[in-house]
Parts: sequence; C-alpha cells; structure tokens
Amino acid sequence: MNKDKRARIFERLKAENPTPTTELEYRSPFELLISVMLSAQATDVSVNKATGPLFAVANTPEAIRALGLKRLKAYIKSIGLFNTKAANILKTCQILLDEHGGQVPSERSSLEALPGVGRKTANVVLNTAFGEPTMAVDTHIFRVSNRTRIAPGENVRQVEDRLVRWIAEPYLRDAHHWLILHGRYVCVARKPRCRSCVIEDLCEYRDKVYARED
Repeated sequence: MNKDKRARIFERLKAENPTPTTELEYRSPFELLISVMLSAQATDVSVNKATGPLFAVANTPEAIRALGLKRLKAYIKSIGLFNTKAANILKTCQILLDEHGGQVPSERSSLEALPGVGRKTANVVLNTAFGEPTMAVDTHIFRVSNRTRIAPGENVRQVEDRLVRWIAEPYLRDAHHWLILHGRYVCVARKPRCRSCVIEDLCEYRDKVYARED
C-alpha cells in the first residue's frame, strides 16, 4: 500500500459520502461525550434509544447530576455495563462543573482525566465535536486498516499512529468516519461485501469475497 493508493482510496470514500459523521445522535459536545461513554460495548442504535429520553430531561452536567444515580440508571439500564457507566457519568459531570465551568474540554489530557474516558473516547470527542484530525480506532477501523493494508498494525495504538501519519491531510479529519462506516456496512467481519465495495480494486486483501450478496 503506497501513498498514491491511499489517497485514491479516500478520494473514492469521500466521493461516496462527502460529509460523513457519527451515527450517535447529539446536539452538543456534552451530549456527544455522554453518548460515546455509553457506546463502549454497545451499538449506536441502543445508545440513541437511551439518550433520546435522557437528553430530553437532562442534557447538561448540572441536570444529569441532579438526576442522581438511581434515576440516571433507569434511563440507561438497557445498555451494557450501565452501573459502571452511570457512576462514571456522574463523576464526570461533577468534574466538568468543578474544573471546566460545565463545559467539555477540548484538550486530550483533560478529557482523558475524566472517569470512563479513555484515549478512544477522547479521540471521538476531539474529532467530532472539535474538528481535530484524530483517529479513534475501534474494532471496525482496526479490521479495515489491517484487511485493506491501509495501515496494518498489531494493536490499536499502532494502527492509530500509522493512520494519522499516512493519511493525506485533506482526508484526515473525516477519515475516522469513513473507515468506521466502511467497516460497519461493507467491509464487515465475517463476509466482506467486496462486490459492493468502491475501493475493491485498490484494497490489498487477499481473500476477497465475490459470492452473491443477499
């Protein structure tokens, strides 16, 4: 995989989807932060089902803190690990109020200091809420990067660093969304939909699947 081929891959992904974004539903950096915290080991669909009613009654640190642990859990109980996530959300809300004036910080160190916020969550917030050229490598992006050979790596940090270093600057800001959507709907885990793939001829995956798709 060379520089020219990577550029052509992202040129095609951009042509297919010029303005990609997260499938999480949010209206503010705070809503995005909470949604991403809830999305660990959960689908975006399940998160949206929970946050719709939650954000309708509480979508600020003050409002969620006022709910208290029991009421917050009632809104997110359909999501895996909701007990731990609820506790971390309340702690995060308190820190945002005490240290950041109730606002979501735009610095990585401050984001990663929040309970329940790791590097991947911080990368999503920095990219989606603040437009930073970061790369949040989840299972989809890790698979696509290795399978296509865009940025092969043995672990998520290695893949992240290589993607940030190797993707051309005009594509870097939106690359996270292009790759995750590609992995979610086309380059799926068990049976990649190579017949429907816009980058099939540029992809370096050796075991491409061309069977008829349902």
